[in-house]
Amino acid sequence: MTGYTLFCLRCDRGPQLEVTMVTLASEGRGILLYLSQEGRGIGLFDKIKAYQLQEMGFDTVEGNRLLGLADDLCVYTLCKPMLEHFNIRSIKLLTNNPNKVKGLEELEFQVARVDHTTHPNLFNERYLETKASKMGHIFSDIES
Repeated sequence: MTGYTLFCLRCDRGPQLEVTMVTLASEGRGILLYLSQEGRGIGLFDKIKAYQLQEMGFDTVEGNRLLGLADDLCVYTLCKPMLEHFNIRSIKLLTNNPNKVKGLEELEFQVARVDHTTHPNLFNERYLETKASKMGHIFSDIES
């Protein structure tokens, strides 16, 4: 919610949504699935707490762990009935997150990952570097 609707500068969700909408329009087809899993599944209140820890110098992964939370709690099982409703078995997925690819492959979908890197800004550069180095996210212009 903070990234998609409030365009929070600490993450890359707002710019990713914009790129996604442009991509879908230019392709003339596609589906946007929104799963309400704020902060990689930790929820809005814990995300705000994690932001406070980030203000103290911890990165996004360290913040989650200090709160007793996993690095990524997202689940993708809800995608299966949505995609099956449209008879979709293979996907070109706009993502940098290998867990999304794995999650959908475990649901027996064929997944081709498409890079979804947006330009880092002053407020999210460390966040993106942390996602690359500690969570294996794949960015075209960020070293992991």
